[in-house]
Amino acid sequence: MRELALHILDIAENSISANADKIRISIYENISEDILRIVIEDNRNGMDQELLQSVIDPFVTSRTTRKVGLGIPFFKSAAEACDGTFKILSHIDSGTIVEASFKHSHIDRMPLGNIIGAPEVHWLFEYQNGKERFIFDDEPI
Repeated sequence: MRELALHILDIAENSISANADKIRISIYENISEDILRIVIEDNRNGMDQELLQSVIDPFVTSRTTRKVGLGIPFFKSAAEACDGTFKILSHIDSGTIVEASFKHSHIDRMPLGNIIGAPEVHWLFEYQNGKERFIFDDEPI
């Protein structure tokens, strides 16, 4: 993927497939701390511990249309390739949290890009750049 927004939207699509009706995307960017952190949280199905342990494997997916699931492994790889970290937390019926951090100045860090949402989902976007904080709360239609 050419930009981080595509990773974000892929993870958000997973949340929608898991019946989430509230998705929170938080982006924290701080040049002086040399960090870009992206957190995607949803409020629905969650994963059991067995699936959670295997979800970073590209050959594990819950989809029936194909036998690979590349979104989470690619997002993890992108973060780690930029001296960052990746973690995913999930509990059945409590939702999932995916967090990736990147060394902001890393030459291989993709640009953030643009994010467009689905109207049937309550989107909550949060962006911080070290000095300012912006929140966009889109009420569901």
